[in-house]
Amino acid sequence: MGIVAGLDSSPEFTRIVVCDTDTGAVLRQGYAPHPMEGRPSDVDPQAWLLSLGEAAGGGLLEGVQAIGVASQQNAVVPLDAQGNTVRPAMVGGDKRAQVAAADLVDALGGKEAWAQAVGCVPQAARPVTKLRWLAKNEPENARRTAVLLQAHDWLVWQLLGRPVRRTTDRGGASGTGYWSAATGAYRPDLVELALGHQAMLPEVIGPADAAGTTPEGLLISAGTGETMAAAFGLGIGLGDAVVSLGASGSVMAVHPEALADQTGMITSLADATGMHLPVVTTLNAVRTLRGTAELLGLPDLESLSDLAMKSTPGAHGLVLLPYLEGERTPNLPHTAGTLAGLRRESMKPEHLARAAFEGMLCGLADALDVLRGRGVEVRRIFLLGPAAELPAVQASAPSLFGVQVVVPQPADYTAIGAARQAAWALDVSQGTLDPRTPPAWQGAAAQVLEPGEELAVGQAVRQQFTAVREQTHPGAFRS
Repeated sequence: MGIVAGLDSSPEFTRIVVCDTDTGAVLRQGYAPHPMEGRPSDVDPQAWLLSLGEAAGGGLLEGVQAIGVASQQNAVVPLDAQGNTVRPAMVGGDKRAQVAAADLVDALGGKEAWAQAVGCVPQAARPVTKLRWLAKNEPENARRTAVLLQAHDWLVWQLLGRPVRRTTDRGGASGTGYWSAATGAYRPDLVELALGHQAMLPEVIGPADAAGTTPEGLLISAGTGETMAAAFGLGIGLGDAVVSLGASGSVMAVHPEALADQTGMITSLADATGMHLPVVTTLNAVRTLRGTAELLGLPDLESLSDLAMKSTPGAHGLVLLPYLEGERTPNLPHTAGTLAGLRRESMKPEHLARAAFEGMLCGLADALDVLRGRGVEVRRIFLLGPAAELPAVQASAPSLFGVQVVVPQPADYTAIGAARQAAWALDVSQGTLDPRTPPAWQGAAAQVLEPGEELAVGQAVRQQFTAVREQTHPGAFRS
């Protein structure tokens, strides 16, 4: 029995799982917070190494043959010609770069030009946007920047002892804004457009390739971004979509080809297996529920769910368009939310609670339809996030999405996905597995919900929502 490790270096902590190579069973695990307060926009990457060392303490990695590294996306580590950090890594959403994002969109000729070039339109968080911010605000640091790495690239490079060769994977590269998932190639001209000059970029290696081997003989796999690792850990494939319920929401699906979307609603990412992960984001998911709970004077989302279950599908005609922070899908950045269908009989707390859940899920169903409209097949949906456990979500989601809904049990799917990648690279290096076929690990333990007889009811609720959306924001989904 071989054992491998998967490492998840998130914005706030490092989590490591050690897994059986053949089955994926988690044998042991480690955890350590990053040694910093909160979620700063600038982070010394040494903090990630310190956290990694602490999480791996106590002999956690004893006997491990290979390690996979997954890390937070959108982080940029600028290095000078000697391989030293020019400044702290630029991480997170980084709202300070919003002006830089608009500058870049204009500089290339609009959203459509970016979608055609690299499958995504610059947002404040995107690495290419951070380079433009760096050039405008820290020109001396920009001039000294000779090499660009992302968080998982930098960690892999450190684990290998900082070799001359620097690598990345398709998944991580696809989120930079200067690599195209459609062509599988960098766009150095876009780095120059953002940074003001060319920089060295890591070699993009295949999903089953090894980045290298440490002096101690430990194989390090390609690594990838958190999103791609979580998808790989869940075991999703063609016909599967993942709906993530955070403060904002996202819908992603596995697709055999890259999608270019001139409206900018679809971000065309690559996954960790050689396929593609088109992603559509909504700005308003669980924040809709939290706002409604506060409005109704409820202490938590569980109470809101209990209240919503006292209402019925359609919330007595009450419809909430949950565009509380503006919205990306549809593209309504300056709008506000709308509550429609107020009648005397609908003005009850339970109906508002129900409308909040239905509004959130209908907004995500709209995002799902953006992908379906581009030919993405969706037969099954994985629903992620603590809110996925709420009865009001589980009661409505299958009929509103129109397909089977799978609610996986909470687990460290990002770290498990990184470990699965390590097992793949190890098996390929030993000649026991084909580079095109990932190891067949156990699927996620999950609750499975079917739309069943409620399907027609759910579609009626969707129609009610769509009618209000079209009346309030005519043509919002037309490009």
